[in-house]
Amino acid sequence: MATHLKEGQKAPAFTGKDQDGNKISLSEYKGRKLALYFYPQDLTPTCTIQACNLRDNFALLRQHGIEIVGVSPDDAAKHKRFEQRNSLPFPLIADTGHKILEKYGVWGEKQMFGHKYMGVYRTTFLIDEKSVIKKIILKPKSKQHAEEIIAGFND
Repeated sequence: MATHLKEGQKAPAFTGKDQDGNKISLSEYKGRKLALYFYPQDLTPTCTIQACNLRDNFALLRQHGIEIVGVSPDDAAKHKRFEQRNSLPFPLIADTGHKILEKYGVWGEKQMFGHKYMGVYRTTFLIDEKSVIKKIILKPKSKQHAEEIIAGFND
């Protein structure tokens, strides 16, 4: 299932709280490039690989003028453990009520081993300086995610 949003559309406004209780809003990133990445769960193998790829390439992403914000349905305490365990240098929004996930169309029914459940579709939105969605990366490659982001902004 893909998001209902399209490239070239205005990114939906959002406000949430990160692992330190700071308010994070889309409006704060006006005039800057933002990679808003949605992932299923802190402290899981694939999500850790993805987050660590972004951490390891954080300086390079910043050189390209790209900010990173992660969003998952986990709470702030779990985000804090994830940040500390992996030395993550970017904010992680705790969207326990799924408001941002639903706005971006990345929360829905999934299936694993024949079992249906509600969850996050791993998706990254590249949002330009004018808050317009430049690119949507469906099913990002966790081990090469920073490369995908930089290439997406350079398309």
